[in-house]
Amino acid sequence: MHNVNSVNSDCKKVIIVEGKNDKNKLLEILAEPVHIICTYGTLGEEKINDLLLPYEDEDVYVLVDADESGNKIRKWIKQMLPNATHIYTRRMYGEVSSTPLEHLAKVLKDAHFEVHDLDIDYDS
Repeated sequence: MHNVNSVNSDCKKVIIVEGKNDKNKLLEILAEPVHIICTYGTLGEEKINDLLLPYEDEDVYVLVDADESGNKIRKWIKQMLPNATHIYTRRMYGEVSSTPLEHLAKVLKDAHFEVHDLDIDYDS
């Protein structure tokens, strides 16, 4: 079963991540209601379709690891939801869960998410 975190049933943004650690890291940063969907790694195209179908009218964002599994997920989502916004962490961090909170906050803020104030200079 895939894990969906609904902070608020009225939220219109969806972020797709690979695992629970990624989700928990985003929950530390996000200051607005967002559905967070965990794929738990590579999925078949049919499962991705079933997972994303309920969210096709919402703003979908993809933030997955910079590895083969993450690249497969991005490829499938690009085919299924070509208007999804892809957010990237730096390749040097490898995984979303190992990316520093400050960097995740910056990339989320750059993608127009409200984030908690972490005393970061976002312009640098």
